[in-house]
Amino acid sequence: MKQLSTKWILWVASTDFVRSAIEERADLAAFREKPTAKVLLGVFLIILGSLLGWPAVTALGILSVHFQTPWIVVIGGPLIYGLSHLVFLAGMYLSGVTYSLIFGRWLARVSVERCLTWVGAEYRPDLPL
Repeated sequence: MKQLSTKWILWVASTDFVRSAIEERADLAAFREKPTAKVLLGVFLIILGSLLGWPAVTALGILSVHFQTPWIVVIGGPLIYGLSHLVFLAGMYLSGVTYSLIFGRWLARVSVERCLTWVGAEYRPDLPL
């Protein structure tokens, strides 16, 4: 079992993404910088998309019961829920890509370095793993 784990860890460490993250010592320093207007707009849209989701569908359900018109929630529920997903995805597009890549590179470096230590292998960029 450990031999299979070792092979898998060495294969992951040999991918270009992980190799470059280790060689460049990927870190989270970019999170210390002041966010741009684009990132702030993206975070606002993510929050707005979250608030539009189930709370809005619940509100439509309450209105539907109050007015005794089920079509309010039958038609409005999926529409508002779909709109909330589009708003959320727009927010992720604006702010998520940059920071997700930074976080992903750091996480890949830290995880693979710990796994390499666990299996007793040493990372050497000059040798193929």
